[in-house]
Amino acid sequence: MKRVKIYSGKRSKELEQISQISGQRIQDCIQCGKCSASCPASEGMDILPHQVIRLLQTGELEKVIESKTIWSCASCFTCSERCPRDIDIANVLEAVRLIVIRRSGENRIKAEDVIKKIDDKMPQQAIVSVFRKYNK
Repeated sequence: MKRVKIYSGKRSKELEQISQISGQRIQDCIQCGKCSASCPASEGMDILPHQVIRLLQTGELEKVIESKTIWSCASCFTCSERCPRDIDIANVLEAVRLIVIRRSGENRIKAEDVIKKIDDKMPQQAIVSVFRKYNK
């Protein structure tokens, strides 16, 4: 098995912010896949939850930010409940969404920005969740 350096120099400041905002140690993920297997919104995701964590572990934040996955998460916390390492993956995805919003220089998300990210496969609960959290 090839060893991969966690938090390689790419975007390490933002990756540290994700860990700080979420309060999670993403480097503890063992890639068991239980989060992805139990996710009710995975059908609308282009990157599964365990893959998101792996991309973050290897410093590939841009791939995560450009994905539909962070906006497809329904924040149901099923992934977090099933994680054998007690990583709250829903909070990690929320932290990534916050990083995206902060990059735009805002503290809120605009309706037109969400509409660009959604498609027919996105669960309605995810849309409501995004507006509830970021449109106050």
